[in-house]
Amino acid sequence: MFVDERKYNIIVIEDNFGDFFLLEEYVSEKIKNPTIKHLERFSELNDFKDEVGQYDIIFLDLSLPDKSGSELVESVLKIAKNIPVVVLTGYSDFSFALKAIALGASDYLLKAELNSVTLHKSIVYNIERFKNIFKIKESEQLYNDLFELSPQPIFVIDADTHHILDVNQACEKLYEFKKEELLNEPIKIIFINEESIFDNHETIITQTHKKKNKEKIIAEVKYNKIIHNNKEAIIIVSNDITKSIEHLNEIESQNTKLKDIAWIQSHIVR
Repeated sequence: MFVDERKYNIIVIEDNFGDFFLLEEYVSEKIKNPTIKHLERFSELNDFKDEVGQYDIIFLDLSLPDKSGSELVESVLKIAKNIPVVVLTGYSDFSFALKAIALGASDYLLKAELNSVTLHKSIVYNIERFKNIFKIKESEQLYNDLFELSPQPIFVIDADTHHILDVNQACEKLYEFKKEELLNEPIKIIFINEESIFDNHETIITQTHKKKNKEKIIAEVKYNKIIHNNKEAIIIVSNDITKSIEHLNEIESQNTKLKDIAWIQSHIVR
């Protein structure tokens, strides 16, 4: 018979000792050395909350002596944070078990259908699933932080309609629009000739843009295709090079004047 030798730390919140004893037996059949913390009331979990982070999963009876229903589920989820909470329920509470999933519970198990196989499967599945969800959330948070905190203006636009899906804070600052003023608007509200981006085979081009006050600026634009909220999109990074261009024009103008002076000195004065 297969026995899982991995280390599992499990919290069971169950006030019925008979139900807890069965669950403990089923866990021990498939897991070699589980660590099981038994709590009978929500208040016990609350007193134990500083240690909860050391555990892998919580099994929660929906009806405890000091708290039950939605209030119980929400309170346990606040303490659990990044640990999956699996609801234990009887047939009479089956409909509420589905509501518990909507509140944030990871899964539910019917007590009458519990056995060592289904319980072990639930433990492994929910722990691994939650780890993956946590990684995705971390990745999304990192993307959001990089997006919002980037010093360069960034647009995300729909690949088909060219309507704006998202902008960052630097974009609001440079173009002087509020985010809500840009969302769902066509990119041509900023880009005087947006088609020049997509007609061009280069991924870095120079364009003329306009701010909210109609002031025109020269921007170096970099773009690439991405998937945004399950849709094809284009991410555009804009770099205002107006002052650099003006500076180069001034140097060119000065060089021209110097050439004229040199010509005058060499031809007319002599």
